[in-house]
Amino acid sequence: MKFSVAVASTGATAASVLGANDRPTYGLIGAGNRGRGVSQAFQKLGARCVGLCEVYEPNLEQARKQSPPDARAYVDHREMLAQPGLDFVLVATPDHHHCPNLLDALAAGKDVYLEKPLSMSLEESARMVAAVRQSQQIVQVGMQRRSMEFMWQARKLVDEGILGTISAVKPMWNWHFSKPIDHSPLEGKLDWERFHGAAPRRLPEPGRFRWWRGFWDYSGGNMTDQGTHLMDVVQWMTNSGPPRAAVCHGYIAKMNGAEVPDVFCAVFEYPGFMVTWTLNYATSYQNDWSIVFHGDRASMVMDRLGCRICQDPGLQSDPWNLRGDLPLIREIKDTGTGMEHQQNFLDCIRSRKQPNCTVETAAAAVAGPHLANVAYREQRRARLSDDAARPV
Repeated sequence: MKFSVAVASTGATAASVLGANDRPTYGLIGAGNRGRGVSQAFQKLGARCVGLCEVYEPNLEQARKQSPPDARAYVDHREMLAQPGLDFVLVATPDHHHCPNLLDALAAGKDVYLEKPLSMSLEESARMVAAVRQSQQIVQVGMQRRSMEFMWQARKLVDEGILGTISAVKPMWNWHFSKPIDHSPLEGKLDWERFHGAAPRRLPEPGRFRWWRGFWDYSGGNMTDQGTHLMDVVQWMTNSGPPRAAVCHGYIAKMNGAEVPDVFCAVFEYPGFMVTWTLNYATSYQNDWSIVFHGDRASMVMDRLGCRICQDPGLQSDPWNLRGDLPLIREIKDTGTGMEHQQNFLDCIRSRKQPNCTVETAAAAVAGPHLANVAYREQRRARLSDDAARPV
């Protein structure tokens, strides 16, 4: 994997002198549903929200109701970063703001909890990794599976060889979720220019803000939104870096007016095994996410409930006669609270140790989905450059 950069020595920062009983303070950049949800988790874990930055007034008002009454409100995140007494920032903006928000926070000397996906492109990933490693800040990317105990237990079993040789992995995400883009007028005021940021200039369209993940200007679409989570688990369990190449086919099934596909399948090439990543936002069959790892000794199914490992019968002289479910040999349930990833970050801003999901991990996780988007949009097989910094 080519994403590693030499780590700068860690010096004293405002966050590094936090004592065990100190209550860390933070500012929220991007107060949509996800931002508010993660902010609530931080508050439950003892952190104090002192700043709220949001370009859409209804979101800001909702965040005010869920935050201390003295939390200051901003529309410009740079003004919030200048607020005294801010230990870290939570960035939950649309994807195209992740890089500028992170770079500005690092320049202000703040630790950062950054929602996924890390970046809008491979080139942007490399820039973000370099910026973090040239700083002294702790940055956790919000890929929460990295802090789930059942995932760590499963990784140990895979390392011990319970699956044997893995030949194929099948991540999948099904939600009956898609519907046409809603362009009806927004309720409340939106700062359209700040929402757009550095994206190409366009006239205001409510649907572009309401479902920004449906447009290439603001995101990598469903491919990077969910693919970052699942491809990270694939690479973690198989101890591999990003794929060498990808192809992708898909189409817009129900999300009329969007640009990104809501049904697709991407195939990724890894040394020694293959991955097929499928998303369908038009069905509830096998609802939610799952990943199947096929080994020659056993197969493992992961999903929101935990993981189950089924023994493989081995070489079959007559595979047509194999009937029924394979015997279950191990099951691990997810018994977490859903806040372990935020707790890991809070622990790290005190200890100054690296968190469970570093920027290098996040860059490797989104590399395959970025390749798949290039393959889909350019209708070709996209390969990863030797330095993993661009598609070729």
